Amino acid sequence: MSSCAAVVPEKTEAEAAPVRLVSRPRLPEWLKVPLPSSSTFTRTRQLLGDLRLHTVCESARCPNQWECWSRATATFMIAGDRCTRACGFCAVDTAKPLALEEDEPRRVAEATRRLGLRHVVVTAVARDDLADGGADHFRRTIGAIRAENPGIVVEVLVPDFLDRDFALDLVLDAGPDVFNHNLETVRRLTPSVRHRATYDRSLAVLAKAKQRGNGRMSTKSGMMLGLGESDAEIRDSMADLRRSNVDILTLGQYLQPTPKHLPVVEFVVPARFEEYARLGREMGFVHVASGPLVRSSYHADEFHPPA
Repeated sequence: MSSCAAVVPEKTEAEAAPVRLVSRPRLPEWLKVPLPSSSTFTRTRQLLGDLRLHTVCESARCPNQWECWSRATATFMIAGDRCTRACGFCAVDTAKPLALEEDEPRRVAEATRRLGLRHVVVTAVARDDLADGGADHFRRTIGAIRAENPGIVVEVLVPDFLDRDFALDLVLDAGPDVFNHNLETVRRLTPSVRHRATYDRSLAVLAKAKQRGNGRMSTKSGMMLGLGESDAEIRDSMADLRRSNVDILTLGQYLQPTPKHLPVVEFVVPARFEEYARLGREMGFVHVASGPLVRSSYHADEFHPPA
């Protein structure tokens, strides 16, 4: 998330062929990041360890972990570190989940206070084992954060909850400022990339969230490039997100976390990301973050939701 190649004919999700697994190619220079050297990074890691918290920075092997932790920012991952889905791009472990930790919302709120955050991002593994998909745990975490950190901007990055309306309402009723659910990839590649998820279900969740937010909340979605999608497919997906009234778009380069995961088909050059950013603004996205190292919550605090 090769796009400069000829347009790939549209296929249904059922027709999409699995992507062949290969070893990881060498990274281009624009994707190499320096190792951490600041004391803030060390303090952030110690704080998260003391409070027994998971972050998507570690679990998903994010390339920006060093930079973000050095800025005392992190994306908290609640509901454990075992996912019920086995997406081909994701480094989070797939295993039978453990029981929810009742005091986790309080610990997230405490970490947010101690880090002095003004914008916090909370995500979670998919919990298809739970009747509400973990939605009430999101609700409780948002409430705990707000009680401990008045005036903070709360962003949630949620799974699709299998498009269960009551689960979606649990999260929305807690009043997040930004509701994020990632489309991840184009329609044709969705079956190979996203285990149990569907392209149209994700669009439906985003559209419902915007409608039920009653103008109080911004919606957000992101895609990975470099998995073999065409330029036309990327543009079509961007248009689909706008039709679902998504406000904020993130586009970043897919990086293969281990040789067992889906391979990188193409390293998209920075100029192409800049072109997609320009196109996104022309389409009407309120904010677009597009670049090789961009991730869903990378520099999330640079977007300020309307008051």
